[in-house]
Amino acid sequence: MMTAVPASPGLVGFITINVDPVLNIGPIPIHWYGVMYAVAFLAAYQFGVLPYAKWRGLPKPIAEKICVWTIIFGLLGGRLYYVVQQPDLWQNYILKPINIIAFWQGGMAFFGAIMAGFVTLAICAWRYGYNPWIALDGGVIFAVVGQPIGRIGNVINGDILGSPSTLPWATAYSNPHAILQTGFSLCTRIQCIAYQPAAVYEALGTICIGLILLVLVRRNVRPGILAIAYVALYGVSQLILFEFRKSEPPGPLGLREAQWTSIATLVLAVPLLYLLWRKTNVRLEKRFPPGPAADEEPPTGQQPAAAR
Repeated sequence: MMTAVPASPGLVGFITINVDPVLNIGPIPIHWYGVMYAVAFLAAYQFGVLPYAKWRGLPKPIAEKICVWTIIFGLLGGRLYYVVQQPDLWQNYILKPINIIAFWQGGMAFFGAIMAGFVTLAICAWRYGYNPWIALDGGVIFAVVGQPIGRIGNVINGDILGSPSTLPWATAYSNPHAILQTGFSLCTRIQCIAYQPAAVYEALGTICIGLILLVLVRRNVRPGILAIAYVALYGVSQLILFEFRKSEPPGPLGLREAQWTSIATLVLAVPLLYLLWRKTNVRLEKRFPPGPAADEEPPTGQQPAAAR
């Protein structure tokens, strides 16, 4: 459960989380992290991908197939990228290889999911005969709807935390099974340390990105703009938000690995993605014209630019 409790003199209070990350139903362990991922996937598809696909003329069966393949390879990419960044845990992964892909236990590097997801989206869209830029746009809409929900799993786990804090929304963990990393302490009767909820900050950052993308959708931008904008905005968000995350150790120049990945993304990936879009978007729109008119109107009340 989550309760606000008194802390120390001068501190109004903080939030204690006493939720077991694993819900045991008989002999079957159910990880809340995995449950929240499943809920995130369903919500992202139903309320994000499906409306956008209908608007862009992508049939529901095709959207479902692309979504399933992207989820599979996105999860693998995110988990593998996380594993690569944890050399101190490699011995454990060698002894128990199943943990390499055990994303339900927590531990995902979203940049890895983005890279694997983008490649999967492009290949699947091309394979099914649709504009890859539309698929990439649908993918980032999926991300901004689903990621904040998935972060609830991080909050329950306690695996993404900031520095010790006296803020009234700081979080402390009292369940002995909470997944706190080295250097973080559980609440005891003697001492209770609260930390900045970095996972909540991540969720709020993604919601802000989603609002910007919504504005772009309503402006009826060409296919591909949403994907490029998302990659740039996500890179900026990680540069900022990882300053609050103390559950990952700093590296060269005091920056964490995700921040270095963000810099590489902004300096290399975003310009290359934009150049690729400039060279291909018109040709791809001609080669893969939109399908039959969707049942519902786009957010602006107009037909997509490619359909006019």
